[in-house]
Amino acid sequence: MQQKRIHQLFQLSVAMKGLHGIVEIAGGIALALFSTSAILGALDRVDPHHWLARSLNGSEHDYYTLFFLSHGALNLALAAGLLREKLWAYPATFAVLALFIAYQLYRFTHVHDPGLIVFSILDVIVIALAWHEYQLLRRHLPTH
Repeated sequence: MQQKRIHQLFQLSVAMKGLHGIVEIAGGIALALFSTSAILGALDRVDPHHWLARSLNGSEHDYYTLFFLSHGALNLALAAGLLREKLWAYPATFAVLALFIAYQLYRFTHVHDPGLIVFSILDVIVIALAWHEYQLLRRHLPTH
């Protein structure tokens, strides 16, 4: 029963990673299509205190475009691989999420955005759940 709940939590967390990837890709596409001033004007009308409105400026527009597109694509690819139980996806997830965590913590030292800590904690949880699933999957592989 406990294994089933851990597996369900794993599937939910990975699905959320995939959805987050889709949202990031959409954000990256929006950044690629619209100018910084157009995006900031729209955000300012909705929420003038939005974190992106506070941090996005003209010089960082290209950075955030590339970041959202690449980060979103990696999250989506890893989530797809994990949900399909592809063996390559597990070590790739451990490596990529470890790099994400390192970068997010580095970035936190400069911008002090608590969201970076939250995302890092969520990534650690996904790593732990993926490690558990990986061990189970490897136990059930046929031996030659």
